Formats: sequence, structure tokens, C-alpha cells
Amino acid sequence: MPRPATGNPPPQNRRRLTLSGQFLALQLLIVLAVLVGVLFISLAQSERTFERMESRRALSAAETLAATPIVRSLLPDSSPRLGAALPAVAESVRSVSGASLAQLARRDGTIVASSNPGDLGESLELGGSNVMDGRAWTGSITTNSLRVLVAHVPVLDESGNLVGVAVIGRTYPSLWERLGGTVPNLLIYLGVSLAVGTVGSLLLSRRVKHQTLGMEPGEIAGLVEHREAILHGIKEGVVAIDPRDRIALVNDAALELLDWPANCEGLQLQDVGVSAALHEALTSGPTQMDQLLLVGERLVVLNRRPMQSRGRAVGWVTTLRDRTELSTLESELGATRTTTDTLRAQTHEFANQLHTISGLLQLGEYDEALGFVDGVSFSRTQLVDDVGQVIADPAIAALVIAKSSLAGERGVSIHLAPGSALDKADEVLSRDLVTVVGNLIDNALDAVAGLPEGTVELGITDREGAVTVTVRDSGPGVDASERDRIFQQGYSSKPSVSSAGRGFGLALTRLVCERRGGSASVDHDGGAVFTAVLPREGGQ
Repeated sequence: MPRPATGNPPPQNRRRLTLSGQFLALQLLIVLAVLVGVLFISLAQSERTFERMESRRALSAAETLAATPIVRSLLPDSSPRLGAALPAVAESVRSVSGASLAQLARRDGTIVASSNPGDLGESLELGGSNVMDGRAWTGSITTNSLRVLVAHVPVLDESGNLVGVAVIGRTYPSLWERLGGTVPNLLIYLGVSLAVGTVGSLLLSRRVKHQTLGMEPGEIAGLVEHREAILHGIKEGVVAIDPRDRIALVNDAALELLDWPANCEGLQLQDVGVSAALHEALTSGPTQMDQLLLVGERLVVLNRRPMQSRGRAVGWVTTLRDRTELSTLESELGATRTTTDTLRAQTHEFANQLHTISGLLQLGEYDEALGFVDGVSFSRTQLVDDVGQVIADPAIAALVIAKSSLAGERGVSIHLAPGSALDKADEVLSRDLVTVVGNLIDNALDAVAGLPEGTVELGITDREGAVTVTVRDSGPGVDASERDRIFQQGYSSKPSVSSAGRGFGLALTRLVCERRGGSASVDHDGGAVFTAVLPREGGQ
């Protein structure tokens, strides 16, 4: 796969070690650390081996020296530097055993014979020895600033009484002597480790670079930083889901739109409580463009594409846009267009009526012309007066009048329910009422379309701090099995004629109501009965 273009790295990055160089340096440090550890272990083992082997030899030599008859007979009465028999025997045993120290001491601890003349007449260094109790002992002592491994063996006379001590010892090898025996092997280990480490580093670096598209660590870090900045800087929400339905990536805008917790990356979709519709929209099927979905109180537009890496599917990435306010404005614009179309139709109607009046006047039928004018004026005035008397909000009144004219062209009658009354609403509530009333009346008109003598009844009441809108129609009604689904986004019993689909009018109606803390429901009473409750307080 070709290496992605990442631009020229800054000058300071060019001086950094490559990935293979970093791996090699790391492995060299590891090898050196292991070698140092092995060195200390080897030194400790060599000391233990020296003690184990030499203590046996020293003990055997000391036992031989202590058992020599001449030593047993002369040692009790001997004195330092007097007589040559005891020093000769001690030196003979030392040279035969290869020891570095041989000594004979009386019972009182005075050294009377020693391979080191300076020790004569001195007290015997016992250390932790229990030889004076008549027991042989091996261990280390320090004499003349030297650490010596010694064996103490009691010398007994013919009666078995302790008359002295025979000592055989060997000086511990120095650090350099022990290193001299260890370094050759360590050098061999170091050479083999360097060769294996170098080859391993190159192979590992090659594999890692293949997996990282040939980029060095600095370039990867730069890409991650740029990705994070771009991802969290855009206004659209971005969500990536892996094949196991886990959240692989989500930016701040998506967290706000979907109301997910900030630490949701790595969690399963069901762990964050997504609905079945949202789960399907994020994970199912091929590319999906401009899909509308209600998420909580928001109307969201989703665009989903499957993700692939090296020819295999690795999940889905979805972008999200909040279309709640836009859909509300579209609904209001639709109501305005309806009003405009109705006024345009009325313009043609008025033109026809004017032509009729003009013809009657030309024919001299003045009484007929007057009666025709009175009839038209009374019909139009009565509709406006009926609506104006019960609906004080101008926007809602104009919408109802326009819908009444539109219904008349379709052969459907719209009338206000007895007891209807609406005071003037604030700007936000007025917009919400335009959306709710317009959608419910349009839905009712569609339900009675094609039926003879179709009727729609609109009821509006304003009590106890809430506006209640009720729309009844003489259509077939809504089946009980569909009453829970009819307010879901995308559900419609009518075929879609637009790319955006149908089934969002009632969903938007419920969304507007619930956003204000109200509700929207449907019942059946000789036809469909839709009820929407919008509290006066609670508008956003």
C-alpha cells in the first residue's frame, strides 16, 4: 500500500532515530541490562562454587594436619619461633593441599606455627568458629585485611583432650580474578545477543512499518493530533462503529446530539442505551444517505458509509446533523405556502366572481348582481368572523382560514368544535402551534381524501396553563395495533413521493409537544382523534 503523504517533517524530526534505530537501541539497552544481571549472578555463583569446593579441601587438609602424630605430641608444649618440626609439617600439608594458609595454635589460641610468619605469637582469629568446643568448622574470616576461607579442626592428644587447633585456609579470589573467568563467556553472549537483536530489530521494524503504512512514530503522532483537532473541531457529529457493535470513535458534536457519556468509546451500543432504530441506522446495510431519525427530542440527519481497510470491512462511520429547528421551519414554511396557495386560489375565485358581477351589470341585471355580491360577502365574512371570534392568535387564525379554503377545494368541510377558544400566544408557542395544527389538519385531510362528505373538526382550548388541540376526522381511523407506531419517525400509511420520505409530520408534532413538556396521542371515535397538549411555559 502506498505511503500516505504527510508532508516534510520539521528539521528537528529529521534528526530523530528511525523506528528500526529505536528498536535496536531499546534492544541493546535490554541486552546490556541482562548482561549486567548475568554478570552479578555469575560472580555470586562463582563465589558459592569456590566456597563449596574449597571448604571441603581445606577441611580435609586440616583434618590431616590435626591427625599428624608429631603435631599431637609437640603442640601442647610448643612456643612461637621455637622448633622447626611443627612449621615444617604445616607447610608440607599447605603445599600438598594447595592452600594459601596453614596454622597451628595452642589451646589458648596462640599461633605457634604459620605459613605467614607475621602471625606467629598472635591470637587465632576464630570468627564464628566453635572449634574450642571440640568440633570442626569451616567459614570465612578476615585476617591481614584479606578475606580467607578457613577450616578449623581440633587437635586432640592421646587421651582425647583438646590441645590445640589446626587451621587450613585459602584466600578468596579477587573481583578481577572472578571477572577474568566470566568475561569471555559474557563477550560471547554479548556478540550473539547483538547479532540476534540487530536482525530482530530490523525484522520487527519492517513489520511495524508495514502495519503503519511506512510512517515513523513522529509522523503517526502528528497524524493523531491532526485527526483529533479536526474530529472535535467540526460541527457535524461523527460516530465510528466496529464490526462488534463497539463505539470505536465519537466526537463532541455526536456526544451532544446522541446524549452519550463522554467515556463511551470502547463500549457496546447497548451499553449506552441506544434505541433499535438508532442501532440499525448506525450499523446495518450499505451506504445510507440523508436518513432522518428522531433521537430523543432531536430530528437528526444521518449519512452512513461502511469502512474498509485493505479490502476487509472494519465497521461503519456515520455523520450526524441536527435538523430539528430546520424541520420546524420547514413545517412553518409549508403552512405559509399553503396559505399562499390558498390565497392564490382565492384570487382566481374572486376574479371569476368579478367577471360574473361584470356580466350581470352589462346585462342590466342589477338586482341579481347585488344579490350575488351580498351572498359572496356574507359567506366570506362569516368564515372570518367564526374563526376570529374564538382564535385570538393571528397566525393560527390565518392558518385555520387557509386550511378551510384548501379543504373546500377538496370537497372537505372544516369546522371548529364547540367551546373552542385560544388567547394570543407568545412567539415561540405560536410557532409550535402552527406546526402542530398544520400537521394534524393535513393528516386529517389526507385521511378523508376521496371520501364523500368528508369532515374535519378542530378543537382548541386554552385552560390551566396549557393549549390542547384536538382534530377529529370522518376517515377510517387508526387501528389499535398502529397507534404506538404512528408517531414513530418514518412510519406512514401513504406512499413516499420525495427523497426525504414521509412519516415525519406526526413524529415532528410529538417532538414539538414533548419538547415543551406536553404530549401527543391518538384515539378512535368514529374516526381518528388526535390530541396534542402544549404547555404555555416550557418553550425553548
